[in-house]
Amino acid sequence: MADHAVSVAVPVPLDRVYTYLPPEGQPPPELGCRVIVPFGRRTVTGVVVGAAAGETPATVELKRISRVLDTIPLFDESWLEMARWVSRMYLATLGETLAAMLPGARQPRELPPLGGDEPGAPLEALKLSAEQDEAIRQVSAEVAPGSEGWHYLYGITGSGKTEVFLQAATEVLRRERSVLYLVPEIALTHQLFEQISRRFGTIAAMLHSGLTASQRLGEWHRIRSGEARLVIGARSAVFAPLQRLGLVVIDEEHESSYKSGNTPRYHARQVGLHRAVVAGAACVMGSATPSAEAWHLMGEGRLKRLDLTRRLSGGALPDIRVLDVRGSSRLISPQLEKVLRETKDLGAQSILFLNRRGFAGAFHCRSCGYHFDCPRCSVPLTWHKQDQRMVCHYCGYQAQPVHICPQCSSLDVGYRSFGTERVEEEVARFLPELRIARLDTDSTRRKGALSTILDRFARGEIDVLLGTQMVAKGLNFPGVRTVGIVMADTGLSLPDFRAAERTFSLIVQVAGRAGRFRSDGTVLIQTLRPEHPAIRRAAAMELDGFYQDELATRRELLFPPYARLLRILVRGPHRQETRAHAERLAGLARHQAPRHGHSGEIVVLGPAPAALERIQRNWRFQIILRCTAAAPMAALPRGIVAASPPSRGIYVEVDVDPVNLL
Repeated sequence: MADHAVSVAVPVPLDRVYTYLPPEGQPPPELGCRVIVPFGRRTVTGVVVGAAAGETPATVELKRISRVLDTIPLFDESWLEMARWVSRMYLATLGETLAAMLPGARQPRELPPLGGDEPGAPLEALKLSAEQDEAIRQVSAEVAPGSEGWHYLYGITGSGKTEVFLQAATEVLRRERSVLYLVPEIALTHQLFEQISRRFGTIAAMLHSGLTASQRLGEWHRIRSGEARLVIGARSAVFAPLQRLGLVVIDEEHESSYKSGNTPRYHARQVGLHRAVVAGAACVMGSATPSAEAWHLMGEGRLKRLDLTRRLSGGALPDIRVLDVRGSSRLISPQLEKVLRETKDLGAQSILFLNRRGFAGAFHCRSCGYHFDCPRCSVPLTWHKQDQRMVCHYCGYQAQPVHICPQCSSLDVGYRSFGTERVEEEVARFLPELRIARLDTDSTRRKGALSTILDRFARGEIDVLLGTQMVAKGLNFPGVRTVGIVMADTGLSLPDFRAAERTFSLIVQVAGRAGRFRSDGTVLIQTLRPEHPAIRRAAAMELDGFYQDELATRRELLFPPYARLLRILVRGPHRQETRAHAERLAGLARHQAPRHGHSGEIVVLGPAPAALERIQRNWRFQIILRCTAAAPMAALPRGIVAASPPSRGIYVEVDVDPVNLL
């Protein structure tokens, strides 16, 4: 029976595969089938990755597979090669990678296709702009076997990017090739799903975390068989087993939700580009606020920029005003209150956006808006109460906390924190005639609550929609005249070199919700830091100027896209033990770095406490590796982690190209 042994990858942090015999009296399972196997004192679900290599010694007693879960393989060798690439790229084991990439149900139930149960409807004759026609022509021209074309659809909000994506997808499907369409968050794309279902019918499939395990597995089999040739979904949909891939669409490319927070910590944008290269497919990304990395690639010509410069629905760019609220104790300023009331009187609707990502541990002056920044890294220092120190979470710089503002000598310094409930209470107190609804993780926890709120807003039953990140994207309602950004600068307090970029992007994106179908759109930006370049340039819609300044700063400080970062996070229940292990790893990294790159090519920063130093009773310390090239840095973390295994209770996480350092 040893001749029929198979190699199985199991989801454990051990970088090897294991050999098992098939169940008694059964043939060996095929490549791509999931199996339940005994592993130590437990059983785990693994994946068959091939026949066992070589003969098994007679002295080795192999264990048998307990059960084969799939009669039809979930993937083929080409898909497995992609899994191996993800495993190498993001420094995860093959077993962990496969566990993250595959659907989780044991058996699919008979379910109707989620993309619609009718054939696709004939495409209506739409009047496209000359810019849209040219974009469709250029993207479609790249869809040919062996071609590689990367495009970026850069257009203001409401300029018709989605229609370009769908028209290009139609052309690719006509050529008998398949389409992968990625969106950043599935919750706010039901309008797009309905549009795709009507247009493409049963050849469309959807993959996202909101589906049941059986639904995901059922869609997976439809895709694997070729029955579904257009897949739309969030981050994990990038692994869909599409055959003859012809086009990869990455909508709202700048969104950080494309980056996984669990092992393997992959970025769907990176994986999507890799799939396009391997398949000889076109790739088109799009956003009104490209990531700094994408803007840099467009400037170098490595991404072909396609511009959409005007709104197609008749709406005009809104009137944007910055409101200086320094010294105010109210969350809704009198100016914003007045405009909200005027909007109600006009029979229109408003959106209030609260950026709750600001970190309360950053010192600021309530009088002048001053923030205590690191002199080395141009990011805010973070207050660590236990150590009575201000710490930079990039380079480890420390300073004594200030109690008097160094800029204006005010004693009114400290923290500022607030949430959507407090904003809702203030609106209800000062504007009781307005019907308000919250759209955040708390208010949408109940199943169906999100769609209910959005449907009521679409019907005009809600005057003010209040929310966090959820209201910043994906919403397209004709009745919206006014957008108020309650506190635009909270994100600037995050100890992250991307803080300015995120703040700028959020303001532009939220502002884009106003006046999409009207000429009197209004955006009011409340801030303690009206002079900050990210806020000033966002209000003026000076995108070119913002990216030029931001990239100049990144170049000087050697941050992405001019360098690659790798984060090693050490966490454990005991602070001193966790810190000591982080210091051992940092010492090993500094000692071994010259072997993996040229002199000075890899810079080791830290260890320093993570911005959120303690989560769920675990202390967290981080080491940052910075390098101008990816290759020298790839092998270093594996070597140092293997050379110094953590003691019981301490865990080490490696994140390649992290999108945040919290």
